[in-house]
Amino acid sequence: MQLPTHRIDKVLELLSGGATIPFIARYRKEMTGSLDETEIARIAELKKQYDEITHRQDFILDTIRNQEKLTPELERTILQTMDPAILEDLYLPFKVKRKTRATKAKELGLEPLA
Repeated sequence: MQLPTHRIDKVLELLSGGATIPFIARYRKEMTGSLDETEIARIAELKKQYDEITHRQDFILDTIRNQEKLTPELERTILQTMDPAILEDLYLPFKVKRKTRATKAKELGLEPLA
């Protein structure tokens, strides 16, 4: 999608102000450069994806930082990654594993009884 930045900014401003996609397409053409509903919906979807990825990046960075395993290189890589699958691959080694009842029993030395 190759659109001027000022048009995208204006669409995002209108959407954050509560305007609907049809309203923007019909009544704010002068502000958006006559973008149609499809283009406006695409901008809204890309913004949603961007927000989800940045939220996930923040969560992953906080989790790894709390484990005291965050390196500057890893932080830079996570912040530069915009692909959700690659982001999850980077997070996988640091993901906190859930403790099941079986895991807890093994930790208590009860594995031979099972």
